[in-house]
Amino acid sequence: MLDFTIQQELEKSLTVHLQLSVKLQIIHAERIHGGDINETFRIDTTQGRFFLKMNDAAKHPEMFAREMCGLEELRLPEVIAVPRPICSGVAGNRAFLITEYVEKGAASPDFWENFAASMARMHQQTRPWFGLNTSNYIGSIKQYNTPYSSWAVFYAMNRLLPLAKMAFDNHRLDSQLMQRLEKICRKLPELFPEEPPALLHGDLWSGNFLVAQNGRACIFDPAVYFGHREMDMAMTRLFGGFDTRFYYTYQAIHPLEQGWQERLPLCQLYPLLVHLNLFGGSYYSDVKEALEQFN
Repeated sequence: MLDFTIQQELEKSLTVHLQLSVKLQIIHAERIHGGDINETFRIDTTQGRFFLKMNDAAKHPEMFAREMCGLEELRLPEVIAVPRPICSGVAGNRAFLITEYVEKGAASPDFWENFAASMARMHQQTRPWFGLNTSNYIGSIKQYNTPYSSWAVFYAMNRLLPLAKMAFDNHRLDSQLMQRLEKICRKLPELFPEEPPALLHGDLWSGNFLVAQNGRACIFDPAVYFGHREMDMAMTRLFGGFDTRFYYTYQAIHPLEQGWQERLPLCQLYPLLVHLNLFGGSYYSDVKEALEQFN
């Protein structure tokens, strides 16, 4: 169960944000599987079922407020299911985020085709610049989204260089690989084809979507920004779990530029650096292998 003081704060926040005339009450809270950072719960209330995430407010300031903004950004085009964020805040030393609870279902026969079509439509949402109006998080690492008109500059300045420096400072990346990465950053304008900024999930691996009750995909836990859409596609390929029908359908609707598969390691450098900073170990070899393909 939840701590009584935290439960009281959650009930109060839900009552306010749902604009209820009678105070909502939490009837039952059941811990469910979450990630490395958050505690996650299914909470049953007098107003239905919700999903709750909590973590250490001091360690991850503003994480859930930024995640709420990301969920709203993904929901705005109405092209794919995204959990509706209800509220976020702090109770004691715990930060919390409450969203609608999405019940799991069985995949429809055209699940992958529909998922790909939805992602293609999402990637067609654009802005005049790469980035976002605020920073956010990928995992527990701060993600910088300072706007740039050039994808190559954005990717170097907001993605690769900050995380490479973090890894170098923490002795997880040596000077030789740091120099290789800096060299690649200088070559980025000639490596990436020019494309308009696309609305990205930002962390699109198989653990961040589920099959909803209608048999369609629902995406969550985003690290949203407007970027090069090959970043999302590269993330789907990093840890597997996406059917080949997903890629065939996406290509038929919103074709990627020639050579996108050869650029996968370049796009995967960012999530690999994230994992190197978080977990170290074998991710050093993965980063090294990716760098060697472009040096």
